[in-house]
Amino acid sequence: MKVEKAITLSLGNLDQPVISKYQFGLTVNKICRSKVYSGEPVEFHKDFAKTADIAKYLKLLLDEGVLFPHKTLSNIFTLLGRSDGDPEDIACTVDPFCYMSHLSAMSYHGLTDRIPKKLFISSHPTKIWQSLAKEKMQKDLGNDFESYCEHGLPKLVRPNMNKIDKTDLHCLNSMHLGAYKNVRGRSLRVSTIGRTFLDMLRNPELCGGINHILDVFDEYGKKYLRLITDDIDKYGEPIDKVRAGYILNERLGINNEIINGWSSFAQRGGSRKLDSSAEYSPEWSDKWKISLNIFRNSD
Repeated sequence: MKVEKAITLSLGNLDQPVISKYQFGLTVNKICRSKVYSGEPVEFHKDFAKTADIAKYLKLLLDEGVLFPHKTLSNIFTLLGRSDGDPEDIACTVDPFCYMSHLSAMSYHGLTDRIPKKLFISSHPTKIWQSLAKEKMQKDLGNDFESYCEHGLPKLVRPNMNKIDKTDLHCLNSMHLGAYKNVRGRSLRVSTIGRTFLDMLRNPELCGGINHILDVFDEYGKKYLRLITDDIDKYGEPIDKVRAGYILNERLGINNEIINGWSSFAQRGGSRKLDSSAEYSPEWSDKWKISLNIFRNSD
């Protein structure tokens, strides 16, 4: 079997909407190292694939119309006969460490009737991302990792995702990434409901504004109370617990041991505001010692 045929068949087995240059490199390396595809010998007569081989076979598949360059993402390709994936599935394919978050996650979980104009994605800061990428390459390649790198084959690199097809992206790189769920039958990852509520408190400006998230808490706070309190209690900073405590306790009238315990984090300070993205207001919660800076124009 010719190498390009084995590559084409292997790529066709990948259950994802797009293929990165790194995934192409992995596929070529695996075929050329084993010299077998599905029990049939493959015509490759070197010990290792090299940079020139990657370029050769990528050009062949592009020229033959098996692969097509993605319209808006560099070094990303679509496969012949593969339907265009949703932007969120594509984002989670090319960045294996990101997930859909904020207003996009709120929409996915049915917490808002607003249709996000952008796709909100959360991922890691650059240094952490690069460290995770190296770990993933070592796991993907096993004993071939060193030789793969020595021969200059495509590495897992962070994609530049400002736009996917016609959808603009807002990518938030945070040290405080939380739990997400994998969506069955898709490449998509999305923040859990508890994490989504925590993100609302931290970045209300990315979730429709403070008035909108208060409406969401009012409507769904009791329904998802256990998920909210579990996530905030485990992962929230003191100011997150104070904000959640005010909303759940004073606005929704909920009293339980966890929420009442968060009152120990209340302390006076001009920077302690309900809406982290808005100006300070003199309106105040005495119990939670937090500025209730809720302005109608913040929505």
